[in-house]
Amino acid sequence: MSADGSVNFLPSFTPADLAGDGFRLRPWSRVGEPERRARELVAVAADPVLSLWNPLLAPTVLHAERWLAGRTAGWDRGDLASFALLDDDFDELLGAVAVRWADRADGIAMIGYWLVPAARGRGLATRGLEAVTHWAFTTADARRIELAHAVGNSASCRVADRAGYPLEGTLRKSHRFGDGTYHDEHLHARLATD
Repeated sequence: MSADGSVNFLPSFTPADLAGDGFRLRPWSRVGEPERRARELVAVAADPVLSLWNPLLAPTVLHAERWLAGRTAGWDRGDLASFALLDDDFDELLGAVAVRWADRADGIAMIGYWLVPAARGRGLATRGLEAVTHWAFTTADARRIELAHAVGNSASCRVADRAGYPLEGTLRKSHRFGDGTYHDEHLHARLATD
């Protein structure tokens, strides 16, 4: 509430299912079969590529269940939109795309994504990133969405480029990745006006 008694509404993320070409995006809380999904997340977390560039803190089913609960809580707060990337039947887990507010009042969000090994190389990360980007601009009034990835993660760089996120620069030693080392990151961003 502001000093004059009026209520200030900041943009928030409202759960929605999104359809794409050959995939669906669904909030994790709506995916169903939580025990099965927790087991899948444990298997995904063990993937060497994912554990290096996008560590998923789910070494056990209990950890995966906590991770899933965190995704639901983010939706409830309206500050994290975390989608499971699924096949058209909402059955097979292909990956995930998440967008969160970095500065909600200023309309700045951050976005990230990952794919299970079997889903890589089919353009799913690019198409999922494009779908969630469009959704965040049109439904939550994001004005700028930033994407950062380790400089060594060339696959993620290609996804960002294909999804219309131009490279803006390099952040030096900005994030500690799964190997415990701080890596330089490329910063890409899109504007709602792009």
